[in-house]
Amino acid sequence: MSTPIDPRSIAESIFSIEIEELSKVQAKLSDDFSRLCEAIVNSNGKVVITGVGKSGLIGQKIAATLASTGTTAIFMHSTEGLHGDLGMITGSDVVIAISNSGRSDEVLAIMPSIKQIGAEIAVMTGDSHSPLAQFGTFILDIGVDREACPINLAPMSSTTATLVMGDALAAALIKMKQFKPENFALFHPGGSLGRRLLTRVKDVMHSGETLPIVDPQTAIDTLLMVMTAKRLGAVCVTEGEMLCGLITEGDIRRALSKKERFFSLTARDIMTANPTVISPEDMAVEALAAMENRESQISVLPVVENGTLRGIVRIHDLLMVKG
Repeated sequence: MSTPIDPRSIAESIFSIEIEELSKVQAKLSDDFSRLCEAIVNSNGKVVITGVGKSGLIGQKIAATLASTGTTAIFMHSTEGLHGDLGMITGSDVVIAISNSGRSDEVLAIMPSIKQIGAEIAVMTGDSHSPLAQFGTFILDIGVDREACPINLAPMSSTTATLVMGDALAAALIKMKQFKPENFALFHPGGSLGRRLLTRVKDVMHSGETLPIVDPQTAIDTLLMVMTAKRLGAVCVTEGEMLCGLITEGDIRRALSKKERFFSLTARDIMTANPTVISPEDMAVEALAAMENRESQISVLPVVENGTLRGIVRIHDLLMVKG
């Protein structure tokens, strides 16, 4: 009778093996990694990733990550390089050739031409003494002792090591190039990520005729009518165009405890003076953080520029951007 297979225990074993192998690759990081980063930063060209098979697939992801984080990068399949795609490489480029064995025929076949073109060559390989490594100015050792594959055939630990080395390269370049979230947003304009990183407070705030505004002497019954009519959950108290306070629905509820004199109160009596505000040029995510990252959360922020009221932004508006 065969022993029952426990998929979870297999999964745990795979994680353990790959984590162990990654630690070994981490320990082999050398000065070549730093030198490659410097070469890319100082290059006037692009990064060209090349490889075949599983290494090629990982190379495509590395190129995509680099391109989206401020380093111009493309992937060139080594086989296509043999049939004309080498024309996309210039002498100003840095080529990163990926082969775990360092003996992939297609990758090796294009190395002499790349050398003649004049591009810098970096090699990601599991064998730093392989034929491919001989072409590299920079060697990134991704060698693992064993694959996680239970039958030791499918590349698993080695492809994970290659992917993480690519991520490490991208991360180092992000720091070296001082790449910022707003730069990242320019390359990701679609979907929720783009909205979150590109949207500014001025894009979602309520302004103009929609703004509920009263002066400090406004009677509370008038104030209530303004709040109800504008339906933004708050009223801004201004002197001229300058913001001097904010009244929220919570302030109204607290004022109701003074039943005997409630209707004799004015806006000045119940407003929060010097409320938390945000600038119209601030990112929407910063406004959301200002509302949420505090001891007592708030749901409305006045939008102020040089003391002048420009609008109101609600947490509901910001959550729509975040989604």
